[in-house]
Amino acid sequence: MSPESQGQNEHYLSVFRRTFRTWRGNRPFWAGLFTMLGGVPIAYFPYANMHLGNVTLAMSTTAGAGSLIIGVLLITLGLTMWFHSIVRVFAGVAAILLALISIPVANIGGFLIGFLFALLGGALSLSWAPGEPGTDEAAPAAGVPAEAAPEGLSFTKDEQTAEHSGGELYGSAVPQQEQAKYDTTVEVDGGSHRAG
Repeated sequence: MSPESQGQNEHYLSVFRRTFRTWRGNRPFWAGLFTMLGGVPIAYFPYANMHLGNVTLAMSTTAGAGSLIIGVLLITLGLTMWFHSIVRVFAGVAAILLALISIPVANIGGFLIGFLFALLGGALSLSWAPGEPGTDEAAPAAGVPAEAAPEGLSFTKDEQTAEHSGGELYGSAVPQQEQAKYDTTVEVDGGSHRAG
């Protein structure tokens, strides 16, 4: 067996793929990608000329600047989802609103292509949540048998019965509050008050 580690002989594409997968898993990647893909047709179609044979169709409208602004904002929001995922909720809501505004402003939302991509990206951004860290195997089990409880912990009869009958009881390692050893009732202005 060779003393060198396996990581030294890996191909750079494998290392890049693993690094990219880790980077992608820590942020709403698909939300940002769909939002950016939605911004491109919204910004592009008002300035594009389509050629059908000898006929040139110009898609430019009076709202061409509005379409460009909406498209650029959607691309910016997609990049924000990637590189500053802490504001993913704001970026998702803004992407959905811009997608809805693009319907009357930007040639039916980039002929519905940009509208659908931006709407999907905004929804994915709103629903994305960071992953939970993996649980350690060394963590103690939730149910501690009554015999294995540290000193100073007392269990009620129900908790001991549940432990011995195989039922899992959560929070069984919580100590019970001891009864007061002296009377804590205080006489104040003719009435009694229990402190403690």
